[in-house]
Amino acid sequence: MSHLLLDATLATAERQLSERVDGEVSFDAGTRAAYSTDSSNFRQVPIAVVCPRTVEDAVEAVAVCRRLGLPVVSRGGGTSLAGQCCNEAVVLDFSRHCHRLVSVDAEARTCVVEPGIVLDDLNRQLAPTGLRFGPEPATHPNCTIGGMIGNNSCGATAQRTGKVVDNIRSLDVLLRDGTRFTARALDDEAYAALVDGRTDRVAEVHRELRRIRDEHGDLIRERYPDIPRRVSGYNLDSLLPEHGFDVAGFLVGSEATLVTVLRAELELVPVVRARTLVVLGYPDIARAADAVPSIVEHDPIALEGVDHKLVHDEQLKGMNPDALEELPDGTGFLMVQFGGEDTEEADARAHAMLEAIGHTEHEPTVAFYDDPEREQELWAVREAGLGATAHVAGQPDTFEGWEDSAVPVDRLGDYLRDLQALYDEFGYSSDTGPALYGHFGQGCVHTRIPFGLYSTEGVATYRRFMERAADLCVSYGGSLSGEHGDGQSRGELLVKMFGSEVVGLFERVKTLFDPDDMQNPGKVVRPAPLDHHLRLGGTWSPRRDVAGLPLHFDFPHDGHSFAQAANRCVGVGKCRQLAHDGGDVMCPSYQVTGEERFSTRGRARLLFEMLDGHRDSPITDGWRSDEVKDALDLCLACKGCKSDCPASVDMATYKAEFLAQHYRHRLRPRADYVTGYLPAGVRVVDRLRLAPLVNRLAGVRPLRRAGSRLAGLEDRDPPALATRSLQTWWRDRPSTARPEPARGSVLLFPDTFTNYFHPEVGQAAVRVLEDAGWDVTIPSEPLCCGLTWISTGQLDVAKRRLRRTIDALAPHVRAGGLVLGLEPSCTTVFRSDAPDLFSGDPDVDRLRDHTVTFAELLTEHSDGYEPPRLDGTSAVAQVHCHQHAVLGWDADRTLLEHSGADVERLESGCCGLAGNFGFTAGHGEVSEACAERVLLPRLRAADPGTVVLADGFSCRTQISQLDSGGAEGQHLAQVLAGALDRRTQDHTGDHTGDHTGRSTT
Repeated sequence: MSHLLLDATLATAERQLSERVDGEVSFDAGTRAAYSTDSSNFRQVPIAVVCPRTVEDAVEAVAVCRRLGLPVVSRGGGTSLAGQCCNEAVVLDFSRHCHRLVSVDAEARTCVVEPGIVLDDLNRQLAPTGLRFGPEPATHPNCTIGGMIGNNSCGATAQRTGKVVDNIRSLDVLLRDGTRFTARALDDEAYAALVDGRTDRVAEVHRELRRIRDEHGDLIRERYPDIPRRVSGYNLDSLLPEHGFDVAGFLVGSEATLVTVLRAELELVPVVRARTLVVLGYPDIARAADAVPSIVEHDPIALEGVDHKLVHDEQLKGMNPDALEELPDGTGFLMVQFGGEDTEEADARAHAMLEAIGHTEHEPTVAFYDDPEREQELWAVREAGLGATAHVAGQPDTFEGWEDSAVPVDRLGDYLRDLQALYDEFGYSSDTGPALYGHFGQGCVHTRIPFGLYSTEGVATYRRFMERAADLCVSYGGSLSGEHGDGQSRGELLVKMFGSEVVGLFERVKTLFDPDDMQNPGKVVRPAPLDHHLRLGGTWSPRRDVAGLPLHFDFPHDGHSFAQAANRCVGVGKCRQLAHDGGDVMCPSYQVTGEERFSTRGRARLLFEMLDGHRDSPITDGWRSDEVKDALDLCLACKGCKSDCPASVDMATYKAEFLAQHYRHRLRPRADYVTGYLPAGVRVVDRLRLAPLVNRLAGVRPLRRAGSRLAGLEDRDPPALATRSLQTWWRDRPSTARPEPARGSVLLFPDTFTNYFHPEVGQAAVRVLEDAGWDVTIPSEPLCCGLTWISTGQLDVAKRRLRRTIDALAPHVRAGGLVLGLEPSCTTVFRSDAPDLFSGDPDVDRLRDHTVTFAELLTEHSDGYEPPRLDGTSAVAQVHCHQHAVLGWDADRTLLEHSGADVERLESGCCGLAGNFGFTAGHGEVSEACAERVLLPRLRAADPGTVVLADGFSCRTQISQLDSGGAEGQHLAQVLAGALDRRTQDHTGDHTGDHTGRSTT
């Protein structure tokens, strides 16, 4: 198709899809860039992305594409590892709207769902029935049922429940030509009723499938490995009589190459009421695999393998530290889980297994757990495999490709030995990798390999290895894929596994369902070569004027390269969790919008495309790209991804660097100047003592609205300035007798927000610290960490302000003094941003190491300190995002527990204000939606008198300004100071001050 004709077709497609499909229709460069890849090595820029609002809209979208000759690919969570979710096609993303649980029949143990429903969301909704969908991949918080059907997913639970193909009752499917039918298992009578006397497409399809079965049944039985984890190829075996001519089962795992799945009827299993986990240690991973057959005999509900290299990678990344300490002795581990109606039954099964294997040559070291919380921590070690083995400091980058082969369980140990020998032969082995782990109870092995995909020679070696590895797997009677499908990674190699005759049947089926090859073309059948469409490859070369510009951040963990940082995302999709689960913060903008380009992963994809390393990149204007700027605009810079992302993508830093480069030598939006220069502005107001006047003017609604509009801000109340700053209070503080300091001196850093807005927080901190025996000092000169300039990307100014502060604090920290940060975001600058902006500077490193939070100072540097009692106090804690991501909250929890308080940490994620974000025009709706997800409803439901802990200025402001049921946030220092005052009042009958509310100065 010529470019002119293609442009005309695309214009027509955009018009017709927009007119006929209810939902989002996106032909823009930013959205297409965000969908250019999945979790694989491959990259293909889509023609467009359609997010249909209903499955009927999806039917209409396919009809438009059929008339215009445009290929289509269905997509769920986009976490596929074999390239099946990216294509030069119109992408149908069902995850944004088509995620309904349509019906549940608890008695029949079935439910009907739309393809975009996320597995964890489905199981949460099913929880009252005591049922769940059985298969559970490691990506269960964000993978969709449609994607699981496309890939025939499994997960650790497949040991008990089988693959998706074993749990499907029927599928509502759409052919490319518009034919729609329900696929299910058909006995002879049902088959006859369907085809007799009919000549339509449905009858034609079923007759041909029956003919293939009857003519080639013996060939299929001969060539298909008889193992539980055969995922490669089309499920022709589901058509055999012994499997009930199951057309739905046949379509499972076809990776959107045959049909579009619109709804699915799922078979459900009872929830396991109690679980017991046994971890077995062995001298090496191959000998652990040797023991698997004897353990499988005891019917565990899950049996996973993990080697010491995966453990080492997680240790280097600081992942799951408590769980790793629980592992028994050994360098190869089996994680064996048993279930029962109660803990006693599950424990009994585990003990029976241990007694049996204790008398064999496979006797292991043992760790035994029946505490659900500890079990979950250990299970996280296994589920973190993909993220843990990607981008490990000091090690070569690793990639998918040969990540999920499967062999017979009784040959697994020998297969691992031969696979390791293959690694050695190709130069992929080292003391630290590749790690081996996986679903050993079914012979499935996961690994990531340091393929040299940055060079032509490395790509050629990758191809040779894949061919040899396929031969090795087939020689063991195995499957090239035991979980993640074929896509483009292994499609080309299927002939080695099945032979040319069976691959010919795959092509025959493809022609039957999709004669024009418009359903996800180039995958599984007639696939593109495994070394084509690579996201990297020997020809990938970022533009020098993008990748080569001087940077403000040093990116020390990415080889000092923004290109490497932009390539850090491995697509696991953890940032796409819509329902908050497990205390993660990222990614608030995705949580409230559901848009891929507003996820951490989507933004990383756009930044990668911005490098313009491919000729067909949709982002062609580098740092000046408006598409990238728009995607980053709703990034709250919460830094949640820095800790929650398995690959440690730090989008807040990337955003700041991008904005600095984007506006280089250009005027910025007015809001950037207003919010960025906030510290300088409030300093002037304080010096001229204009705070009362400014507060009164801000309270005049017409003036506030006009001022907000002029400044490019949302129409919301600005925070009130304190009438006297913390530094002024400190200077004027009377010289009364104070406790003799016993612990040394600590410098309280007067950040802008504590100093000029909430000085009562600093006053409370001084009160508590002096009572704890510290000599507190507060600098008299105006100091600033540069946070507001960093968050708005004004990095030249930020570095100047921060440099001045570093120099001012240097004498104190050189002498070994501690710096106390009360505002989490400013404290994070010293602990994280400053070392990245001034990499290798010894004063910066000292400041990082000597900066402490309030709770850290009292728990880690105050031996023997006993906090004032908070017995009977009920509190909820809104943990600041930067505290979650960088500083940690463990010290706070410890301090509160020692004080006797009953504290619930809210699983609320970001409050939504996020410094300047919630005040910038156009962000108000997202800001409030973030707060309404968990935080505000929980505060409204709190009992009267519940203390709301919120160390962050933004969090306290958001709670105060939005309807939170009258709750007001307090800093931990205020809560402890209030307890001190009550203690003093109890002793003297006199209240010495108010440190729990707003300033009384």
